[in-house]
Amino acid sequence: MNKQLSLSLALISLLFISSPIFAAALDAKDIIQRANQAAYYQGEDGSAQVRMIIVDNQGGKQLRQFTILRKDVENLKDQRFLVVFSRPTDVKGTVFRVNKHVAQQDDRWLYLPALDLVKRISAGDKRTSFVGSHFYYEDVSGRNPQEDHYQLMSVDEQSAAYIIKATPKDLDSVEYAYSINHIDKGSFLPKQVTYYDRQDNKIREMNVIKTQKVNGFDTVVHSRITQLPDGGYTDMQFRRVKYDIGLPDELFSERSMRRPPIKWLR
Repeated sequence: MNKQLSLSLALISLLFISSPIFAAALDAKDIIQRANQAAYYQGEDGSAQVRMIIVDNQGGKQLRQFTILRKDVENLKDQRFLVVFSRPTDVKGTVFRVNKHVAQQDDRWLYLPALDLVKRISAGDKRTSFVGSHFYYEDVSGRNPQEDHYQLMSVDEQSAAYIIKATPKDLDSVEYAYSINHIDKGSFLPKQVTYYDRQDNKIREMNVIKTQKVNGFDTVVHSRITQLPDGGYTDMQFRRVKYDIGLPDELFSERSMRRPPIKWLR
């Protein structure tokens, strides 16, 4: 009788573990890790020329153009970023640099050529506007996945996406209460991220408009951040995307901020 009871309990446990609900709870972090890989860690390094169009809620437009250089220190861990602005004239020569860390806060600096000044960006400013756009500093280099709790809400077969809720561990460090992430089942690229306040109102949304294969990697080449409910938005368009180009370590330094590396910006 005891053996039969043990066998029955084992079968029940196996059925429970195999159920979609239980599997979903186990898979959420793995899906987020793969999404982080797809969005920020393709290849050992990379570069892209970026055109940013900022549209305010009255329809007024501003343009930003820059080149972004990225190098991994270790896959899915620390990275280095250098963002060099070329247009318009009032931001030309401005440089944004990031030492991205997994185990601690990122280090961020901004070089202002008019003042010949390298300004450190505090950790508390990572979710403020990136050069007047609707993107935040944190959007450019990516949010650390360890800063959030994750729950797989469902799998949308119609749009072929995993729907994951991400809740910040430290709510005082961000302007939202949680986000709902739509992650493509095939490429694992985030397709849409919607941010909500504590009253469940939508306050901000990221949408991927276009992707393409670059050197075998699924790559976002057009994305948009919309500020809700006023409707202002910023488009980010990527051109001449390259991976595994051999960027040297010394490129990611204060010296490069003051004297941008022309060779790697073309």
